[in-house]
Amino acid sequence: MSTYEIPIDFKKQIQPMTQLVGIDYGTKRIGVAISDLMQMTATPLKIVSSMDELEKLLIDRKIGGFVIWLPKQMNGEEGEQAKITRVWAEKLYEKYSLPILFWDERLSSAAVSRIFIEQADLSRKRQKEVMDKVAAAYILQGALDLIGRL
Repeated sequence: MSTYEIPIDFKKQIQPMTQLVGIDYGTKRIGVAISDLMQMTATPLKIVSSMDELEKLLIDRKIGGFVIWLPKQMNGEEGEQAKITRVWAEKLYEKYSLPILFWDERLSSAAVSRIFIEQADLSRKRQKEVMDKVAAAYILQGALDLIGRL
C-alpha cells in the first residue's frame, strides 16, 4: 500500500493537475474535502457515511491522492481510532490505488470548533452538521500548504 507520513514522499507520488481529497474518517461520519486542480486550496465537500457514498461523490473527478487525518493521542501514540483509520485507509487504497498521506493534526476539531464559535457564530446543532467536512478541509489545507512549500 502506498501510504506516507512524510509529505515529501507523498508529493513525489501525486500527479500534477489532479485533486487531492481530504478525509476526516469516523465510524459514523466521514468528512470529505477536495482541493482544486492546482492543489492549492481545500474546500469542504460533504459528509458521507460509507465508502459507497464516497465513491459516488468522487466519480468523474481527477483524483491524485488522499490526505487522511490520523488521530493520535496527545502523547503521539496511536490509539484504537488510529488503528481503525489505518484499516479503513487500506480499503480505500484497494479501491483507488492512489497514494495516501496520513496527517497528524491532533487539535483540528478543536481549532475548527473555535472558529465556529468565535467567527461564524454557529449554533451547536449547525456545527455538528458541518464539522466533519470543515475539519477535512482544515486538514487538507494544512497538507496542501506544506506540500506547496516542498
